[in-house]
Amino acid sequence: MGRTRTKKKVHTKATDPQVQHVSELKEPSSQALLEKAQDLIVQCDYELALKFVKRILKKDENNVEAKEMLGVALLETGEIDAAKQAFQSLVPPHPGAPVATPPSAHLYLAQLSDDEPNVALQHYQAAVNVLLAQLKGKVRAKDQTPKNDETEIKSNIVRALIGQVEIWMDPSYDLWCLFFDLSFMCASALKQSSSSFEHQAEKTCEDLLSQALQTDPGNAEALQMLASVRLSQQKPEDAKQYLEQAWSVWKDLELDDPKLPPIPNRLALVKLFIELSLYTPALLVLHGVMLTDDQEVEAWYLEGWCFYLMAEQAKENGGTLDELTWQELAKDARDCLETCQVLHRNQEHPDTPLLGHVGELISKLDALGIKASPQDEVEGGDDDDEWESDDESVDEDGDVEMQ
Repeated sequence: MGRTRTKKKVHTKATDPQVQHVSELKEPSSQALLEKAQDLIVQCDYELALKFVKRILKKDENNVEAKEMLGVALLETGEIDAAKQAFQSLVPPHPGAPVATPPSAHLYLAQLSDDEPNVALQHYQAAVNVLLAQLKGKVRAKDQTPKNDETEIKSNIVRALIGQVEIWMDPSYDLWCLFFDLSFMCASALKQSSSSFEHQAEKTCEDLLSQALQTDPGNAEALQMLASVRLSQQKPEDAKQYLEQAWSVWKDLELDDPKLPPIPNRLALVKLFIELSLYTPALLVLHGVMLTDDQEVEAWYLEGWCFYLMAEQAKENGGTLDELTWQELAKDARDCLETCQVLHRNQEHPDTPLLGHVGELISKLDALGIKASPQDEVEGGDDDDEWESDDESVDEDGDVEMQ
């Protein structure tokens, strides 16, 4: 009689531990997918981030973080309408909107509502309301709140308030039509209503900026916007004061400091400096921008425009400015403007009016007999040299006095 053979236990795919383990590895958690998608967005790999986000939403179609990341990735890949739909799915009355709407959804929708300023204002204010509620909650639980979290909330509140100010100040928006029925107004009534609206708009901007500075005292963006408002009110001395305060917040920071304002904010500051004929601080800010990105088209344009205006001023006042002749300043202007032209063409930059103004300025310099520096001279310059001024506007501490 033969020995009884022991039966082997048969593992199916459903029961085999090794297969189960492999299956688990192939199905990462939603949290792991979210973290990977976030990393990819930080790395600007939006196409791949989209794939991870869609995997999350396939498992959980109402995942709030995934919807938000979907909107960001779509926006960065140029799918504007799809991005807008993604953010709208996070806001009531959408049936899939969460109970607590993320303020970022309102902020993105505000920025995507260029053609509907009243809608943009509503989204900005909704974001402010949510963020203020978050801030109050954070303040009550201050001991458990990371400082950078509270700082970020305050910064977002200020940005949302400034976004509203920019809309109220933008002349391309006929906001006053939203407040008055124009169809039944005669010319005198229209004029009176327009004046009334301008007063109301000015007061609204003042109130919004006051709230911004109460939320985050000394905020550079709010101070810079307040300077812009004062400039529009024909109050240049007040504007200079607020610009100095705004610049002093970050002018001594290292170029890799995360607290340094983004380049568009710094270029906006340069424009205000130039408008107030404060050329020294304008050039100092531009120097920092170009050390960060020497391919920035608008920076080269503004530097050329600044040198051009300095040349004009020198020509009107005896031929020199800061021990530089008007011809030297004009040549610097031409070099910057021609560099701007080349970069604009190579990058296929969308700002056509900027390029038009550059062409006009070069034509004027041509008429004055100002030619560009030889190419080898331009390329052989020391990029590390800082623009310096012998003007008394720079005090002994290195600070620029607003005169």
